[in-house]
Amino acid sequence: MSPQITEPEIEYPDCDGMPMADNTLQWDWIATIKGNLDLLFANDSRVFVAGDNLIYPVEGKNKLCMAPDVYVAFGRPKGYRGSYKVWKEGGIFPQVVFEVLSPNNTPAEMELKRQFYERHGAEEYYVLDPELVQAEGFVRSTTGLTAIPAIDGFKSPRLGITFVIGEDEIELRYPGGDRFLTFVEYGRLQQKTAREAAEEKRRANKERKRADQESHRADLERLRSEKLAAKLRELGVDPDA
Repeated sequence: MSPQITEPEIEYPDCDGMPMADNTLQWDWIATIKGNLDLLFANDSRVFVAGDNLIYPVEGKNKLCMAPDVYVAFGRPKGYRGSYKVWKEGGIFPQVVFEVLSPNNTPAEMELKRQFYERHGAEEYYVLDPELVQAEGFVRSTTGLTAIPAIDGFKSPRLGITFVIGEDEIELRYPGGDRFLTFVEYGRLQQKTAREAAEEKRRANKERKRADQESHRADLERLRSEKLAAKLRELGVDPDA
């Protein structure tokens, strides 16, 4: 009997050897987008958000992969992953993908990425260039990922966020209209909120103390009036006359 041949197990590396970002501006944007999307879907256990995480779309093909700067997978549970293997994720390819450009990215490279996301099932694909203050987006149509004619003011069908392209900066805004904030901005906002809350508490305590003092003075005045009335009655004088 011939010995049974065991196929070696295919490895799917968790790292592609590439840097997470080429400069601090690109990294700040990646962190801001990822962090705010985490916050947006914090209470939805079936939305998974990740950044710089390898996606393997086809089982058995460990060379076929891509690591978007940020992606969102609806219908998948939160949790830590070394990489995102579509066949282990219920066959769900991340529906929304973000790439943040650096000067090292080339048009040819970005077109290959767009084709990869289109071929494997992304519904929305956004490319942001914070240095040049430019952005473009693609949404899935019957012919694949189709370019959005004008992204300024465009609202993501899946995320509900809006893209605003100004002269000096790109803004991403929550469904309610608030813009995405950096970690530092959130920290400052929390500090400001804490100071305002402390000041409001101080004012409330001061007002409560003033009200207590007024009430105490009113009680003393009433007691004095009652004592005076009682004394007048002892002298045969009607205090109400």
